[in-house]
Amino acid sequence: MSTRITQRELESYLWGAAVVLRGLIDAGDYKQYIFPLVFLKRLSDVYDEERAAALATYGEEELADLPENHRFAIPDGAHWKDIRAAGTDVGAAVLAAMRAIEAANPDTLTGVFGDGEWGNKSLLPDRTVKELIEHFSTKTLSVANLPEDELGQGYEYLIKKFADDSGHTAQEFYTNRTLVHLMTMMLKPEPGESVYDPTCGTGGMLISTAAELRRQGKEWRNLRLYGQELNYGTSAIARMNLFLHGIVDGEIAYGDTLTKPAFLDGNRLRTFDVVLANPPYSIKAWNRTAFTNDPYGRNMWGVPPQGRADYAFFQHIAASLDPQTGRAAILFPHGVLFRREEAGLREKLIRSDLLEAVIGLGAGLFYNSPMEAVVITLRSQKPAERCGKVLFIDALNEVAREQAQSFLREQHQGKICRAYEAFIGIDGFAATASHDQIAEKQYSLAIPLYVTRASVTSRAQGMNGAEAIDAWRVAAVGADAAIEHVLELLRREVSRDS
Repeated sequence: MSTRITQRELESYLWGAAVVLRGLIDAGDYKQYIFPLVFLKRLSDVYDEERAAALATYGEEELADLPENHRFAIPDGAHWKDIRAAGTDVGAAVLAAMRAIEAANPDTLTGVFGDGEWGNKSLLPDRTVKELIEHFSTKTLSVANLPEDELGQGYEYLIKKFADDSGHTAQEFYTNRTLVHLMTMMLKPEPGESVYDPTCGTGGMLISTAAELRRQGKEWRNLRLYGQELNYGTSAIARMNLFLHGIVDGEIAYGDTLTKPAFLDGNRLRTFDVVLANPPYSIKAWNRTAFTNDPYGRNMWGVPPQGRADYAFFQHIAASLDPQTGRAAILFPHGVLFRREEAGLREKLIRSDLLEAVIGLGAGLFYNSPMEAVVITLRSQKPAERCGKVLFIDALNEVAREQAQSFLREQHQGKICRAYEAFIGIDGFAATASHDQIAEKQYSLAIPLYVTRASVTSRAQGMNGAEAIDAWRVAAVGADAAIEHVLELLRREVSRDS
């Protein structure tokens, strides 16, 4: 008998497990234990649901257990009811069930449950694991009770809650979903296309492309989704997340994208129709020496400085674009637009004519960080009238802030998308610049050099204190870029005179 679970009930149910763990383990580690248990419960309940349907059809239990009646195999002793029956060493029983299910489904579920320390009783005593199991046993997570998209939404809710709880580490696995939606809308994924995220976290950007097609009433199940993630536990959650959103044709790889990219065609990088990414910000611990002699040719613009790997990811993404259909949207901090040590890399980026648009956004859209975000889009084949040009959008004020969280409302997303698609100057909001005009500014892409803004004083009228500070901060970026431009001209004059 179906007992439909509402979204509110689901959210309370999922967050209730975090309450059980609170105080025992760090909030940043909740996801290592709660997500796998939810997934194990879902697999068991759907297996039972499929078995009941097959039994009703065939009337024989032996036939109902045939593999063709089930999407995933659940071996004897690995069902939810088996771990619920465990009296001692409960964590070890959970781990054994998870590994048995992975082994029984080698083509789809290998490693999907991650690497949580289930057998560590000092971390997770039997009583705690038993309490978690009994908590999750209060509802049946069948498809009839909870369709895939709704369970997927519950997972997304939990990911955000964990991000809220875990503070600054959240940026590693969570990107503001309203910003992700904007990036997806700009790239317009189509049914059957390939979508790639080289630093995929929990898979939210990949899932957003399927959600956007579904919202438009288009076929979304045939999207081919690919992601790579450095953190093993997070990569496992991304795989579970795809499954629970009903996405079958997806592949999440574990590993370092810069050192060992997972998706290759022979000895070349595989290319994709759509790339969405939020690379880690200016990491210092990366293998610059290997990138200098990169076997995949990803250093076509040059080798970034050791202290900032941003342009290593940038070049990886550019090299991963299909030469005909490829387009990308990348979330970066503003520094990539004007930092002096990356000027040579920027020049080659611009000369490649891959750069399509630079969109400056308001503060706080990097999760739990006050930094302003910038979305940079690339396109392999621009329309003829846009070749040799770059669009700049100053969307600093197109952001809302409530309860210490910044996000984009629909009207913000719509205004930015319309300007992006129009690719024309809009007073105080958007401007286009030719490559020659950018060269005149020493290849700085700082948005205030191209988009004329109202004075900070007039804009600050009517703002609250935080908004006014944000406005001054962005104005300072423009001032710094302008000063750098003047200093560069003076350096050239001195060089000529000497």
